[in-house]
Amino acid sequence: MAIGARTLQRHRPSQGLTLRATSLFYLGVMVVLPMLAMTIQAVQPGPRAFWEAISEPYAWHALKLTFVTALIMVAVNVVTGTATAWVLVRYQFPGRSLVNALIDLPFAVPTVVTGVMLVAFYGPSSVVGAVIGKAGWKIIYDQPGIILALLFVTYPFVIRSVQPVLIELDRAEEEAAATLGARPWTTFVRVTLPTLWPSILTGAGLSFSRALGEFGSVVMVAGNQPLLTKTAPIYVFGEIESGNRSGALAVSAVLLASSLLILVGLNALQRRGGVHDGN
Repeated sequence: MAIGARTLQRHRPSQGLTLRATSLFYLGVMVVLPMLAMTIQAVQPGPRAFWEAISEPYAWHALKLTFVTALIMVAVNVVTGTATAWVLVRYQFPGRSLVNALIDLPFAVPTVVTGVMLVAFYGPSSVVGAVIGKAGWKIIYDQPGIILALLFVTYPFVIRSVQPVLIELDRAEEEAAATLGARPWTTFVRVTLPTLWPSILTGAGLSFSRALGEFGSVVMVAGNQPLLTKTAPIYVFGEIESGNRSGALAVSAVLLASSLLILVGLNALQRRGGVHDGN
């Protein structure tokens, strides 16, 4: 028995080392090396060429449109996602489990199918689209359609980030505030919201990062109109097709760097929250 235990102890460190090495190798091959390869090729022509590639009018407009629509989407998602999580956790109603299941549907639906659904419902040939058109508004094949598509594909992020925190939240402080005469809105803003902020920011950051690279649904609803509805991912695809590889790489590098910075910031926020909770 003692010999077997010693043999097992000798094998455990080597098994752990092998597992770590395999995991890091897989991460490197699948994520790190492709990122490095694209980044090196993007900056290889030099800083001036890189700046010229992203400041070219069509590329610059595509980047601005991507970031602006993503920011608008995040602002809407923060409010609606937090409200939806609140309703799911704090209220009981018929069909609650079905609603809870449907929230994850955007994760499962192919993004191209999302675009087709939105065109079918809001497009000019639909009843809703015709009514909207008579009112002088336009959603599909215009910038509001891009925001709508981004809202759909990022719908679960804020909800799923806030929901677990609300479930585990101790309601004693809320009840104490209510006992002291605080109104529900005052209690939410001063007692509940400070606890929810890290999870809201996490959901918002993930939504924003996801929106920067959205292609499938946006290409269906945007109409691919330069200087109007062409976002950065659509621009990259078009430049690759037209043979402008350096322009596509430069814009791709900007999107990659932005997403990476957001994820690093979220990771730092989560570590800080974990340290705070531990104290």
